[in-house]
Amino acid sequence: MKIDISSSNAELGRKAARRGAEILRMLAKSKNRLTLVVPTGASQIAVYEHLVREPNIPWERIDTYHLDEYVGIDADHPGSFRRYLRERLVSKVPTLGSFEQIRGDSPDIHREIRRLNDLMLGRDIDLCFAGIGENGHLAFNDPPADFNTTDPYVLVKLDHACRHQQFHEGWFERFEDVPEQAISMSVRQIMKSKYLVVSVPGKRKAKAVKAAIESAVSPQIPASILQQHDCCDLFLDDESSCLLGTRIHG
Repeated sequence: MKIDISSSNAELGRKAARRGAEILRMLAKSKNRLTLVVPTGASQIAVYEHLVREPNIPWERIDTYHLDEYVGIDADHPGSFRRYLRERLVSKVPTLGSFEQIRGDSPDIHREIRRLNDLMLGRDIDLCFAGIGENGHLAFNDPPADFNTTDPYVLVKLDHACRHQQFHEGWFERFEDVPEQAISMSVRQIMKSKYLVVSVPGKRKAKAVKAAIESAVSPQIPASILQQHDCCDLFLDDESSCLLGTRIHG
């Protein structure tokens, strides 16, 4: 794991976007089509602001999937991850090869998960952008996360801390409005990505960052598994890294 610490969220976003763009341009030299997985949330806004302005990304050759989506809300809901990605990525990159949406409002959620898993069969993920939750989650895999399932996408129950974070970030008017379930890319599927670019700004993520980096790998700290990925770039700012030991921070 490579760790980069920036002085601000804006600088973090610029660096993470630049690294992601470098990876995509590099891989495009030897592959005709690329698979990109993209996250959502407040921590990723600065990344997208810079990513869509990066030059010479072969967007027309990139098939895009997203990490997770709530169960039970439609694609136009303010908290919908489909809406988030339409507004911050898809609409800004009109040449994008494809964008496969998770239909969290499907009348048959288990059928939707089977559809997504079928789409992932035999597909290599070239690059996955991601973040780390306040409770240490990776995508919507809250603790204790399932490190064993081989299914690409799974139905998960969101814990109180996770739902509180979504409410605190302003995506929902009331805590009670935050869905209790989501469809999430599984931990093992995320770890299959050739490259990971993980962005984690803000002081409220500091405890989760410290645990993910300095604790033993454990399902109780889902993001700790990133320690085992060979090509993971972790981008932090002064606030999210403030609890790290001096060996890293200094």
